[in-house]
Amino acid sequence: MKKLIFIKMLLLVSCGSESTTTESINNSKVSFPVEIYLTNTLNDSRGYCLDIIGYKDNANVSKGLQSHSCYSYQGQISVDQGFDSERISQKEFYIPHFKVCMQAQKIQESSLIDLKACDKNENQKFILQANGEINPESNLNLCLTVSKTFREGGGGSPIHLIRDLSLEICDESLISYQKWGTRKSN
Repeated sequence: MKKLIFIKMLLLVSCGSESTTTESINNSKVSFPVEIYLTNTLNDSRGYCLDIIGYKDNANVSKGLQSHSCYSYQGQISVDQGFDSERISQKEFYIPHFKVCMQAQKIQESSLIDLKACDKNENQKFILQANGEINPESNLNLCLTVSKTFREGGGGSPIHLIRDLSLEICDESLISYQKWGTRKSN
């Protein structure tokens, strides 16, 4: 009898208007930081990640975005390489620590990549495709591309490496420089 009363009370409580349903749990989106990395490590075993020019908390958003040795080998994603996972799925490459979005200077070949306050303008809308390409939504023939040349950064052991970023025509022969992925850590 006590079990039956307990079950009825449990049902009443769980059927209340403020209860959490499976549907509301499934509809809630959980965001977490991810690094966006080039799937081909090229000449750096740590890989290349999208990165704000500068160093971690002291990065300078006005200098734009580059590809840089991934920091996750240090055990966590760095604030200057951490993108909001949920907003990527909404075509917005947002770096929460600095409250900025990736933005192409222009939607054309050879355009460089800046960081600006998010305002959902055309130059901020990018799609991470299933094949790993990152394209401006308004021109799917352009791909986010790392340069073939690299330079040494200012720290790390071994020394960190840097490559410039630009929009270039998507090309199968450039797949090593145009295919990206996301991950929680290295």
